[in-house]
Amino acid sequence: MYEVAANITLVIHFMFILFVIFGGLLYFFYKKFIFLHVPALFWGTYVELSHSICPLTYLENWFLMKAQLIEYSDGFVAKYIFPIVYPLDLTLDLQNYLGITLMVINVMIYGYIFRNKI
Repeated sequence: MYEVAANITLVIHFMFILFVIFGGLLYFFYKKFIFLHVPALFWGTYVELSHSICPLTYLENWFLMKAQLIEYSDGFVAKYIFPIVYPLDLTLDLQNYLGITLMVINVMIYGYIFRNKI
């Protein structure tokens, strides 16, 4: 039960990361997404540039601890999503580059939106 909850939390974490990176594009489908995306963008940028740990990581680890596991069992989530959310070679410099890239991508998206006033 707890391992399933950890898997679900990891998938939600992955979807949140995708939302933080590309959520500005949802503006083209529903303009009010901007009110959800901008705070998420600030949070994601803060976590990357301050080298903080996302609370979802603590929740995943808590579920794994309750399941008496050290790591995820083999499966799709463990094999494909875990390495994306938690890369092995993540350094402070790489985290800084990711935070800056996050800002650049979204400045381009929102720059396009505001320039064209869609």
